[in-house]
Amino acid sequence: MKFSPAITIAALSAGNLVSAGSWFGLGGGDVDVKGAERVPGDSPLEFCDVDHSGDIVHIEQVDLLPNPPETGAELVIRATGTVFEPIEEGAYVKLVVKYGLIRLISTTADLCEQIGNVDLKCPIEKGVLSITKAVDIPKEVPPGTYHVFADVYNADDTPITCLQATVSFGGKKSVEEVTDL
Repeated sequence: MKFSPAITIAALSAGNLVSAGSWFGLGGGDVDVKGAERVPGDSPLEFCDVDHSGDIVHIEQVDLLPNPPETGAELVIRATGTVFEPIEEGAYVKLVVKYGLIRLISTTADLCEQIGNVDLKCPIEKGVLSITKAVDIPKEVPPGTYHVFADVYNADDTPITCLQATVSFGGKKSVEEVTDL
């Protein structure tokens, strides 16, 4: 199963990349976002409300241009972080994507397969990692609120990171659009 570059970056930035339609979302219903800490930068990403002291990736900043993302437009994702231990083949991401209260995706995916979407490959060695990726968001993305939750682990089950986000698309009409009806 392939996910968008946004989910991959989010997963890398969670070690979430956010991608068209199916990439944004919040927790899988079991996640308490009240205590979540925002990821530095200009994005809707938040760290999951868990202890991150053992994470092998420290996300320093994630910027989305534009923020919030817009349907039918290009989204540029810029992420920077530090990898403290190599990310090996077998790393995985537990991903939940919801549309409002409807669960669209609940899966465990191979992280090394997904990071190909952002031109990376496993193993990812220790050091500073910067990613910039442009993705097109289809204009057909249904309006509504999307919640994404990405919990990322290395092959040995060491936590890489855990991220969540909430993004709303559409639903607003300008005065001109309403009067033209």
